[in-house]
Amino acid sequence: MLIAISPAKALDFTAPATSAPVTTPELAGDIAELAKTTKKLRVIDLKRMMDLSDNLAKLNRERFQAFDPAMEEGLQAAFAFNGDVYSGLKARELDKKGLAYAQEHVRILSGLYGVLRPMDAIQPYRLEMGVSLKTRRGKTLYAFWGDRIAKALNEAGAGQKDPTLVNCASLEYFGAVDLKALKLPLVTARFFEEKDGETKIISFYAKKARGLMARYAIDHRIERADDLRAFDSEGYKFQKSASSDTEWVFSRPQPPLVSELRKKKD
Repeated sequence: MLIAISPAKALDFTAPATSAPVTTPELAGDIAELAKTTKKLRVIDLKRMMDLSDNLAKLNRERFQAFDPAMEEGLQAAFAFNGDVYSGLKARELDKKGLAYAQEHVRILSGLYGVLRPMDAIQPYRLEMGVSLKTRRGKTLYAFWGDRIAKALNEAGAGQKDPTLVNCASLEYFGAVDLKALKLPLVTARFFEEKDGETKIISFYAKKARGLMARYAIDHRIERADDLRAFDSEGYKFQKSASSDTEWVFSRPQPPLVSELRKKKD
């Protein structure tokens, strides 16, 4: 079984408290080719592409200028990404056996790197998968990656006891997986919040839940996708009546939002 998750815009390149193995991203040739294009991007290009402030655009231009696809040093991807998904994953708290399981079963989809294993070293960057970026392969990153991400996932799933791919990535990132080229059985997990008789997806909670599911799989050393239906972290429960063979729905009573908690304090 494989679990696919998204990367994060926020990064944390501080060293983890304990040492961990470092591996090299697998799609090196494609990364090097894409880096030739990103190196040419101007501040104004980055502002328009990703709706960035002047400061963020300048920072990311500097990152692309400094990016060296041949450099094997960097920080492990699971430690470097620092968004909502990773607040659920909590990779920095994993022991060696947990990290080894994650390396085998978790894949991070990336605009710049294509597919990353958790221990693959990355350099600081920001390149959202949904942007328009002209390369020799087309006008978008989806065109650039083509069927390469799907083929990498196929290879990773080939040695699994259960080759099922569990999609815990966002629509933007999973859109880079060519479903025609994907040979693995596919299940997509959806996470809902229940409040006042309504059930809906709240982005912040859904993102964290995707990381929580990956962490649940790691902690329980899950080898078969069906066993993920027992996922119950932070109150989520599998909803059989709302699910299908290819889409699994999990829901819970919605916890108070940050804004609601602030109102109570005031």
